[in-house]
Amino acid sequence: MDWHLLGLSFTTVFLSEIGDKSQLAAIALSSRSQSRTAVFFGTAGALLVTSGLGALTGGLVSTFLPAKLLKAIAAIGFAILAIRLLLFTQNSEDVEEKEC
Repeated sequence: MDWHLLGLSFTTVFLSEIGDKSQLAAIALSSRSQSRTAVFFGTAGALLVTSGLGALTGGLVSTFLPAKLLKAIAAIGFAILAIRLLLFTQNSEDVEEKEC
């Protein structure tokens, strides 16, 4: 097992998940629930399943497509998301200001 890759993956996902919607949902559920253990195991299980599906899908896709193509597709996808966020966020703020 590549321990460096394991640590890097853990650190990256851990930092990106702090304050995520799933964390907020777990906090809300545990505050209203009698069984915090059930909430913990339910949210941990869901995160494990989704992460496992992502890793399996990524591994499967990488067997059919070369790494350079996958990196290019990811870069283009992130660029499109960034452009849409920049353009459409400004427009929605302008609409909200005009409605008030």
